[in-house]
Amino acid sequence: MDPRSLSEEVQEVLTRLIQFDTVNPPGNERALQEWLRGYLEAAGLECELHGAEDARPNLIARLRGDEPGPVLGYLSHVDTVLANSADWQRDPWSGEVREGFLWGRGAIDMKSQTAAEVVAVARLARSGWRPARGELKLMALVDEEVGGTLGAKWLTQQHPDLVRADWLLNEGGGAVMPFGERRLYGVCCAEKGTYRFRVKTRGVAGHASVPGLGENALLKLAPVLERIGASQPEFDITEEPRAFIAALGEDPSDPAGAVSKIREVEPRLAQMVEPTMRVTAVPTRIFASEKINVIPAHAELQVDCRVPPGMSGEAAMQRIRELLGDDSLDVSFIEEVPGNRSAIASPLMDAIADWMGEQEPGAEVVPTVLPAFTDSRWFRAAFPDCVAYGFFPMRHTSLYESWPLMHADDERIDVRDLEFATAFFLDLPRRLLG
Repeated sequence: MDPRSLSEEVQEVLTRLIQFDTVNPPGNERALQEWLRGYLEAAGLECELHGAEDARPNLIARLRGDEPGPVLGYLSHVDTVLANSADWQRDPWSGEVREGFLWGRGAIDMKSQTAAEVVAVARLARSGWRPARGELKLMALVDEEVGGTLGAKWLTQQHPDLVRADWLLNEGGGAVMPFGERRLYGVCCAEKGTYRFRVKTRGVAGHASVPGLGENALLKLAPVLERIGASQPEFDITEEPRAFIAALGEDPSDPAGAVSKIREVEPRLAQMVEPTMRVTAVPTRIFASEKINVIPAHAELQVDCRVPPGMSGEAAMQRIRELLGDDSLDVSFIEEVPGNRSAIASPLMDAIADWMGEQEPGAEVVPTVLPAFTDSRWFRAAFPDCVAYGFFPMRHTSLYESWPLMHADDERIDVRDLEFATAFFLDLPRRLLG
């Protein structure tokens, strides 16, 4: 028996993971993955490292049952975004525990989930537990922060049998969402698509000292920016937000009314839910003259556009055109990544709801949509029957508090939530695999 408590062990593991600098780019995740492999093999798991690049291997660890059956997968990524130490209260690479919080880059996104899943699987292995049927598979991958090309994409396309799973748990949900007197825990069942686009305008170049000699293409983008800032596309409500609204007791056929009523109770929840119910278009970059003294003959506005799962590029462009209100504009997609989803009803959803009900009577588990995307998209594309959810239960830090910490200064996690999530990952395999 391990003399450490569950909380002590998962804190130790998360601290160690944060101390590995895996900022992507360049990533350099090998040292971390080698450490994890040693930790898991010592607990009795079968481990393999596979990577498209030697310095960036993916870790797959297994606990196999004696009988064939479903595969439960625990998925996470071990790369992070950049952190500037000068902007933090604590060293972002220390994994320091202070005043009940464990600090560091990755404490929320998402070395915390890696640590919780790893400790849970290791404890199961040390205890002698093995699935009565099927397999428990842990996958700690690289390269998610820049799209997953060397991680989830490469594995699902080049080595699908290695990472195939029937049920999959990843990031994207689980933090409590207080709503009046109710406590909601979201299970991310879908992710919005990414249809980034550009708007180009043309003019006539000239010397900037004599404005009348040219026709400024940049100024022609001003009305476009004003229209995007002043209005939003119509609602395109899909199955997941429809189910969420119904769970709140509101009318899914009246999304505007539902959002208004949600806002009256909890404005922060309305702010998170509304983007999942429509196309969103946010201007982020603009390009014009390369020289400050030249009137630009060409200008380009780039817009980050996210669309509900199930919406096609053609339908997205229709909403974009409606938003811009000018069919003469030169508009084209820069990127087209469809949204993705998994079935809301499943044995995995039932197991999550049962566990949450036992831990916190009265808590409600609800389906949610992630406005962004995760590695789940690659698994859903490769394995259409795979039920992939985002769920890392946190009951002491709400969604309204945790979301702003991702990719931000002073990223940290409440150590009580870290233990709570680890207990979930420890219990779930017994419920699903026997």
